[in-house]
Amino acid sequence: MPAGYLPIFIFAVCAAAFPVVVLLAAKLVRPSVPISTKLEAYECGIRAASDSRGRYTVRFYIVAILFVIFDVETIFLYPWAVRYRQLGWFGVAEVAVFLAILVVGYVWAWKKGAFEWV
Repeated sequence: MPAGYLPIFIFAVCAAAFPVVVLLAAKLVRPSVPISTKLEAYECGIRAASDSRGRYTVRFYIVAILFVIFDVETIFLYPWAVRYRQLGWFGVAEVAVFLAILVVGYVWAWKKGAFEWV
């Protein structure tokens, strides 16, 4: 039985070794002359106005996460719309519960001030 796993083991070793070998080969072959011009941020030939590693407020990330959550959850309405006639009133009740949960989450986020940009 263990002999059947030998090809899988060989494939896993090759898959793990390939990126390492390629990166090492690239490091040996490529020229490496770090000068300040090469390490500088490129903005269409214009000198960088500021450091590109600026800080963002946590509010930006909260709004982005909320957008993804509500956007992905509304995508779940598509399969319901496709099978609307087959689901009947049970499907309508399920979607009503689903949308009620979405609305409660949206109102909670609104009351917490998650959508305020200032």
